[in-house]
Amino acid sequence: MVFDSVWIVGGSRSGKTTRLVRQFCDWVQWENQDSRSFYTTQKKQKKGKQLSKGLDLRQTEPGVLLLAANDDNRRELGDRIVTATLGKYPVRAKTPLGFFQDEVILFWPLLIQSLKLKAQFPVRLRPETEQELATKLWRSHLDEETLRRAGVNEYRLVRRILDLLQLAAYSGKPCEEISSILASGFADNPIYLEPEFLASLLLEWRDWCLDKGLLTYGIITELYNQHLLPNPQYQQQLRKRYQAVLADDVDDYPGIARHLFDVLLDQGAVGAFSYNPEGAVRLGLGADPNYLEVLAGRCQIENLIGPSRESLAIALATQMAELATEPTVMLSLPETVQSIQTTSRAQLLRQTAEVIVDAIKSGEVEPEEVAVIAPGLDAIARYTLIEILNKQNILVEPLNDQRPLISSPAIRALLTILALVYPGLGRLVDRDAVAEMLVVLSRRQKTADNSSEISSDIDPVRAGLIADYCFEPHPERPNLLPVTAFERWDRIGYAATTAYSEILQWLEKQRSQQEQRLIPSPISLLYLAVQDFLCKDSNPPYDQLAALRELLETAQHYWEINTRLQQSNSSTRAAAEATISEFIQLLRRGTITANPYPLRPIGPAKKAVTLATIFQYRSSRRFHRWHFWLDASSPLWAKGGAATLFGAPLFLQDRLGVPWTAEDEKTAEDERLQRILADLLSRVSEKVYLCHSDLAVNGQEQIGPLLPLVHACVPLTAEAGA
Repeated sequence: MVFDSVWIVGGSRSGKTTRLVRQFCDWVQWENQDSRSFYTTQKKQKKGKQLSKGLDLRQTEPGVLLLAANDDNRRELGDRIVTATLGKYPVRAKTPLGFFQDEVILFWPLLIQSLKLKAQFPVRLRPETEQELATKLWRSHLDEETLRRAGVNEYRLVRRILDLLQLAAYSGKPCEEISSILASGFADNPIYLEPEFLASLLLEWRDWCLDKGLLTYGIITELYNQHLLPNPQYQQQLRKRYQAVLADDVDDYPGIARHLFDVLLDQGAVGAFSYNPEGAVRLGLGADPNYLEVLAGRCQIENLIGPSRESLAIALATQMAELATEPTVMLSLPETVQSIQTTSRAQLLRQTAEVIVDAIKSGEVEPEEVAVIAPGLDAIARYTLIEILNKQNILVEPLNDQRPLISSPAIRALLTILALVYPGLGRLVDRDAVAEMLVVLSRRQKTADNSSEISSDIDPVRAGLIADYCFEPHPERPNLLPVTAFERWDRIGYAATTAYSEILQWLEKQRSQQEQRLIPSPISLLYLAVQDFLCKDSNPPYDQLAALRELLETAQHYWEINTRLQQSNSSTRAAAEATISEFIQLLRRGTITANPYPLRPIGPAKKAVTLATIFQYRSSRRFHRWHFWLDASSPLWAKGGAATLFGAPLFLQDRLGVPWTAEDEKTAEDERLQRILADLLSRVSEKVYLCHSDLAVNGQEQIGPLLPLVHACVPLTAEAGA
């Protein structure tokens, strides 16, 4: 039986992913009387009897490629496929960038041969390491005059230039064409740096990375599209490995994903693609939905009905979009939409939290049925909402909460240990850091009465006294003295004295071993400190565990890159000290966040209120009974809660190099706002609260595009929220 490729079009929560799973089941022709299938339109067959012959996917190598827009969606799609088929058919589930990366590394010998590269195994650079190395490489070119003309600091300029390489690669354009695209796009805007200058920096960076065997996302994507995908040998292998491709939410894919799909379809593979006109969450961050949509011409198109009947989108999406984009329209919103209005933002945060608490305490809604969504979540809003709700025993789950690693006391304590054990790092440690380290390393879990409470044998006051009298600063060898160096050491107490002595003995032992070169690397020291102190008598909470895992992963990556770069140089003691110093300073700049490879929850979902930005919430594809749209009158709602990359519109296939005007920006914001409203309303079933304060956190008046919605709905009075 020959299958046609399918293009599934539908809004949010219209059943696109379910239809993809059903399509997979149709392809493999698998169903019997006892199976629990997603589709009901086909006739049930006798037990054990297969349907008419379809794709033969029972092989060691996966014959189906599954693609999803992000990692969370990838895992969910893969799980649903495995559940639907009882795991009988192997599949390969990836994100587009994850697939490109795997293929480039797998076929690296082919690229070595075609590009005449050094025969060395490639190492992928993390974004923070990419930023640091590019800054070092370009520092001689980025003088004060260049930064003044660019109008941004060195960090932002380097990130902006690197993003150009990634955007060009996503659109299928080689690095050599960046100059011409920027020249035509910025022809009428002389404030930016010369396109030739930017392109020359990127060419220097790309060639330097390839010479060292280092890969960034931008370089990986360019290598795949420009050199690997057109290679006949690779295409032959691709044809053997994949008979089918399923791609969910292709409106969030980079343009070159279509090149991959075209090659697969040209080779006889069958495809199923889902497309959401209300999606395009990553537009401006590398996605090119219009270019991907052209692929529909090669498929049988299926239009799914609108959003789920239980969502508010059916009744409100059009009405709210008109109010937001045409403020002169006189409409009033139904009672399902209410506003919480205050003068200051501090009042707004407190009142919003109180409304949530009252609703949950009264049993009107469960915590897991509530989502607080904002265009941007600053530390004040995050802390205030979590603090108020937690005091009422209501858990809060921040989506993809990427706080800087350095914000964790445990991480700061571990960095202090590095500075105390390794020589030459004395300028990176002070009395306050030592006091904090003593508090963190002396934490113990109370075992009396089956309590899980964590306490420190050395409290902050005693830690401060010890640091004042027992810490000897020194640029080369900072030192900790025995507690008896403090004349009134009897005031410290037995528990604190014992804990301090244990820490001191441990540090002295590690120093001795380091001098004898018995510690393989700083990573080993970090592992040992985590084992002997942070995880010795207790299991750290999840947020601390995530930070520790990310620190160890980051350290492992950092020293792997450092080893690669020093292969041609003899490793000296000074170089080792410099590497550790740079690593500590990199973390202290806050550029690395706690986002390690995620641990998947086991068991029922956490009963917690969801806290997310617009971008995070839309990317997660979640659904709730109640929504609280925080800072509803903020101008950031038109931006979608995510900053557009510099020059992103210039690299869209339907307008390559076309200048981006103020009119284009206004049109894009209106269209984005309509998509946001339609998408969010499709993900809520009962109530939407528009949370508005007259003044923003910086004291400015809030007059964003959703302000007409706030004025058009029923305000929630203090009595109603009580």
